[in-house]
Amino acid sequence: MATRESNERTGGTGRRALLGAAVLGASGTALGLSGTARAADARRGGGRGLKSLPVPTIVGHRGASGYRPEHTLGAYQLALDMGADIVEAGDLVPTRDGHIVCRHEPEIGGTTDVADHPEFAGRRTTKTLDGAAVTGWFTEDFTLAELKRLRAVERIPANRPHNTLYDGRWEIPTFEEVLRWQDEQTRKRGKQVWIYPETKHPTYFRDLGLGLEERVAKLLRKYGKDGRNAPVILQSFEPTSIQRFSRLVDNPLVVLLSSANSRPWDLVEAGDPRTVADLITPEGLKEIASYAQGIGPTLDLVIPRDASGRLTEPTGLVRDAHRAGLILHPYTLRNENPFLPAEFRKGTDPDAYGDVFGAYRAYFATGIDGVFTDHPDTGLLAREDFVNA
Repeated sequence: MATRESNERTGGTGRRALLGAAVLGASGTALGLSGTARAADARRGGGRGLKSLPVPTIVGHRGASGYRPEHTLGAYQLALDMGADIVEAGDLVPTRDGHIVCRHEPEIGGTTDVADHPEFAGRRTTKTLDGAAVTGWFTEDFTLAELKRLRAVERIPANRPHNTLYDGRWEIPTFEEVLRWQDEQTRKRGKQVWIYPETKHPTYFRDLGLGLEERVAKLLRKYGKDGRNAPVILQSFEPTSIQRFSRLVDNPLVVLLSSANSRPWDLVEAGDPRTVADLITPEGLKEIASYAQGIGPTLDLVIPRDASGRLTEPTGLVRDAHRAGLILHPYTLRNENPFLPAEFRKGTDPDAYGDVFGAYRAYFATGIDGVFTDHPDTGLLAREDFVNA
């Protein structure tokens, strides 16, 4: 998630203990038939939907991407083992032959080993993506069979050198594989597993004849996950993508929101002058609520930072969104120093953890309904500390 995000070590004994407990808990519930039956009911849309999620909800951002290369089955699996309430599986982009795969961006030079494949050297090119020149290799220039020859690598090795240990271990998953994985994990764990996919650059792909929404909706219908209470939340930075989904499926829908002065690309293409600042006014939020159930704002829209990177006073966004009947799942709270507000950093080591629990407390105190995090284990610990305080 979060193409335009502004807030982009090894765990201690407590973190390892939590992970171990999560793994044991998952295996211990594998035979819970009543839980499996409840999960099957939710899959068909007969559950409680969003109301069944805890508050604040912990969303594993692209999986447990603080610990594994993002958008891999390994990252998704670890997020579940750590106890994440939802796994963001995944950012959805198309292949040349119309399949949907999970990658942070259509440009895959930074998230795969494509540069090490001499047979694909001629595919490197420069394209204009949402008004910006981007050079690299793009999923829409590859068939699914070709992409399956690649392996995932860590996207930000300078911040997460330990993740490079897992480079080359996993292939690029398709969205259909993720839907099957979701069902498999739901059966094994005896409780419903939730996912939170995002359409990436939908206007760009529609102009190429590779519309995302119809393809995604077709797969959701195929697997019986297109209902109002289905355990699949759909999100996009482009409001018209979410509006299109509202006419295709009944899933919970969320509009993602970048910085206040930015403009969603679909609005730019349509000549609509509105910025995100216009979308988060009470009137703008009321309009979003006419076709969506929530918003995913960048954390800076909830609590701005000053010039030194320190938190200031919360805005009225949480209050206004709730008045419009919308939930808020902001992005992205990460443990590493460079991504935390200045007052919560410890030292200058870019891969060292700061006072992430202090940051969680500050954001949770605003009343947000959940948060995207690359480190689901600390998110869960912070939630328990916050709600039991």
